[in-house]
Amino acid sequence: MTYTCWLLPQTYYFLQNFNSIFLCLILMLNSYVNGQNCKTIPHSEECFSVDENKSQPSYKYSKEQLLFTEANTRWNDYNNEIEEALLNYTPCSPQKCSCHYGLIKKDLLEFSQGIQKQDIDEAKARGTLYQIINHHLFRDKDCMFPSRCSGIEFFILKIIDKLPDMEFVINTRDYPQVPRHYGSRKPVFSFSKTKDYLDITYPAWTFWEGGPAISIYPTGLGRWDKFRKSIQEEAEKWPWSKKKELVFFRGSRTSLERDPLIYISKKNPDLVDAQYTKNQAWKSDADTLYSPPAKEVPLESHCHYKYLFNYRGVAASFRLKHLFLCNSLVYHVGEEWIEFFYPQMKPWVHYIPVPSTANEDKLIELINFARENDKLAEEIANRGRDFIWNHLRTKDIVCYWKKLLLSYAELLLYEPQKRDGLIEIRKLNI
Repeated sequence: MTYTCWLLPQTYYFLQNFNSIFLCLILMLNSYVNGQNCKTIPHSEECFSVDENKSQPSYKYSKEQLLFTEANTRWNDYNNEIEEALLNYTPCSPQKCSCHYGLIKKDLLEFSQGIQKQDIDEAKARGTLYQIINHHLFRDKDCMFPSRCSGIEFFILKIIDKLPDMEFVINTRDYPQVPRHYGSRKPVFSFSKTKDYLDITYPAWTFWEGGPAISIYPTGLGRWDKFRKSIQEEAEKWPWSKKKELVFFRGSRTSLERDPLIYISKKNPDLVDAQYTKNQAWKSDADTLYSPPAKEVPLESHCHYKYLFNYRGVAASFRLKHLFLCNSLVYHVGEEWIEFFYPQMKPWVHYIPVPSTANEDKLIELINFARENDKLAEEIANRGRDFIWNHLRTKDIVCYWKKLLLSYAELLLYEPQKRDGLIEIRKLNI
């Protein structure tokens, strides 16, 4: 007796991938064991026993087999996204900080004609003026956010002996300052922006200090070097196989983009654990979708969960880099806002991209994709974690500042002179 698996033209699509071929082989083996043949008849999905003396169907796909077939075809679009992303992705070298050079070149290209003193004078109103004169660092006496300035100065002072004389304006506000499509192009450094702004991207102050202050971090989020270690230690206690199979999110309601995930959590707490915390603008439970404000959760505790959502705040979210270190799968919502390390992180390679306009149905679909493709989800989580671990070290932050300021200094068309009214910023003994 010959055992074959015949296919209809309309079912040929299923053999477009390995899983369907594998299923066919399984069915053939099953036929062999039971002394039956598997033949798919036109306009029928029944499995027949091909016997000279019998023509009626004697076997149908089991429920498990049908689910298996559906599972491997249902997610074809997402599987193709991953395959294409990996084919087009070239890992960058961990040597120095060359992984991030592309953004420096792109940002400074807007000022390739050179920067005049008048440009700096006009840009001063949009940030804090800094000068480097004879390897000493000076800045405006008044800084809008002292801890943010301190977080920036920590890294500049580390490389001050290697920097030529220059002056520059650093914006410590949350929002960028130089719109692309109107107004004059002035050189202003900002930690985050969208493609609609010409600000020069620099590593945020939160790598050292000055991040959001909440009850569990009263002095503000900072000391990335310490968080790398503490989150890594917690992640090792919660490997993928032990993580809770839940989506997890805690944060304040800084944008309506976050609402759909909260609604899903209310309806299906076995799938999503997402709650709003209180922020400075909180006035009543209406600001937390009529639920009491949840308590803040330490970043280390996020590692207990397989799936973590990241939403922007006013600009890019400071939490993103921490989430990756949990070795959990990160869902990154919205591609508009970036920090300096974002461009080298790729959707479907390092994280699952989520449209900022995603509704509840879209979110559930993306969540179920990961739940039903556990190995793929784990691989994406591993790649995301490895990128942050290998390319966002403290020495990479220092390196980026050095490359950025040296490249910027080459664009100055004048020799800066020490300005009156500035104060000197000295190195701290740390």
